Amino acid sequence: MKRILILLYFCFLSLSGSGQSPENRFDLDNDLLLLYYDCKTDVDDLHSVAAFITLSSQIEFASLSYHAVAGTYGTQEGLYVPPNPLFELAFADHWTDADANFALASDEVCLIAKRTLDLGGNVWIAEAGQSDFSAEVVKKIQVLLPEVNTRERIHIVQHSDWNEEVTSPESLDFVKNNTVYHKIPDGNVVGNGTPGFRSPTYKKWHKKIKDPQVKQVWQLAYDLGNQYNAKEGRYNNEAIAAGGLDFSDTSEVCWILGLEQIKDTKQFFKRFGK
Repeated sequence: MKRILILLYFCFLSLSGSGQSPENRFDLDNDLLLLYYDCKTDVDDLHSVAAFITLSSQIEFASLSYHAVAGTYGTQEGLYVPPNPLFELAFADHWTDADANFALASDEVCLIAKRTLDLGGNVWIAEAGQSDFSAEVVKKIQVLLPEVNTRERIHIVQHSDWNEEVTSPESLDFVKNNTVYHKIPDGNVVGNGTPGFRSPTYKKWHKKIKDPQVKQVWQLAYDLGNQYNAKEGRYNNEAIAAGGLDFSDTSEVCWILGLEQIKDTKQFFKRFGK
């Protein structure tokens, strides 16, 4: 009996050390990660794409199943930041263009999610943007797979108050009532329980990234960010305008994968740059 209690104690320590409780753990072998990027009108999504590729290129995430979606914006005004060249370079065939065709994109992503749900895995959505596209996909899953309890099998992770404010109220209410909705601390801030990945002074990424393909993704993300930041009325991201980085939306991915102990941009590149 004493031996069993000791084993249970160490199992508890293992789960506690991950920074996530058992009910919100991502299963690398069975679950699907959906990456939603609104790309309107802040260019931080471009840096977040590069940061995700940096992370997912690590051997520890070789089995990670993911799919990205561009143009998952809500009710905000302003011009879109065209990310297609970056998405093609970073994700190849593993992305969908919701800006080009919202309805067709939600159909496609629904079918991608269905494959995971049919096999018993769960779906996790990292919302680098608003919940309108998420709501549409979940509604279609409920029609296609009425036996699936989306309030247990689909997780949405959101870090931004502003993203919630510019989601249509009916969509936000729907996802909060029909999925496991996780609201985590803002990824723009350091020291609040999730990584803070907005750094106007960090400019060493090109020296830290050793993988030439990953470096190519970063270079394109950086160049496109400079090309569109604050242009034609788009949001002025001051960190990027200063020559720094902003991949704050990657805080959600880190939380999902149990990496929320990473403090900031410097630690991110120290761990994943090589």
